[in-house]
Amino acid sequence: MNSETSWESRIGRRLRLRDLHFLIAVVRAGSMVKAATYLGVSQPVVSEAIADLENAVGVRLLDRGPRGVEPTLYGQALLSRSQIAFDELRQGIRDIEFLADPTTGEVRIGCPETLAAGVLSPIIEELSRRSPRVHFQVALVNTRNPRLEFSELRERKLDVVLARVVETFGEFECAEDLDVENLLDDHLLVVTGVTSPWASRRGINLAELADAPWILPANSWNWFRVEEAFGAIGKNMPKLTVDTVSVALRQQLLATGRFVAAIPASTLRSNIQEGLLKVLPVALPNKPWPVAMITLKNRILSPAVQQFIELARISARAPAQIRKKTF
Repeated sequence: MNSETSWESRIGRRLRLRDLHFLIAVVRAGSMVKAATYLGVSQPVVSEAIADLENAVGVRLLDRGPRGVEPTLYGQALLSRSQIAFDELRQGIRDIEFLADPTTGEVRIGCPETLAAGVLSPIIEELSRRSPRVHFQVALVNTRNPRLEFSELRERKLDVVLARVVETFGEFECAEDLDVENLLDDHLLVVTGVTSPWASRRGINLAELADAPWILPANSWNWFRVEEAFGAIGKNMPKLTVDTVSVALRQQLLATGRFVAAIPASTLRSNIQEGLLKVLPVALPNKPWPVAMITLKNRILSPAVQQFIELARISARAPAQIRKKTF
């Protein structure tokens, strides 16, 4: 008799969750009489359930002594696994409740900092307004090294990843297990603080900013586009004053009015609305920077995640309006 046949004949057809529940209750109560009272059944029903379990597994599960009922070594082993099984089942019921109720649930998002404020924030704000019981877990990820973040997606630690598409992204667009959806084509804008002398100028060209204190992440997509723009007018790339990827630091320094930077339009959304920064009328190479939403193929997504995805598609249209409103 092979192991699969043994499972079917000895345990699979005879071991019942109800009996395991009775076993746990007996051990916790210390006696079958107390367990029966707790369970709302008669003591013989409990005794029969324990006997059926012992017959199914072929060993004694409980010892009856002067201090009451205690599990044997075999009983301890079965109890340990049974508690794990019941915990998993409870988690499964919660999952079903989340799936059945679109106003609750959890959305686990991976997102770089540069997309968190401009793209992710309004999506979360709107979804939390519609479904206030939804819980959001946001992992700030560096999608310049997408292998790490997509491994978390593949391991189902994340439901969705928002990422800026760079040259190394091609292999992931073609991955058979990933759905890669282009949300928007972002653009770089030259920005300064509203108190800057450059902000009050009606006309300004890139050459006038050659000696300005620039804030950029070195060797980034932003950096290469600015270098390309200066090269097109016959000038070298300015020396960076501040080399940082921190969105918060860039925006705080820009607000002083002393610095300029090239920042994606989507990142600027909230700051432009609050009147902290000013987009300068300086043209950079017209090379859209795609922002993608990545999910796993053939994975059932909860209603909360599906709502997030739909709102992401709607919200993604807004950053394109910044360019029109601020020039």
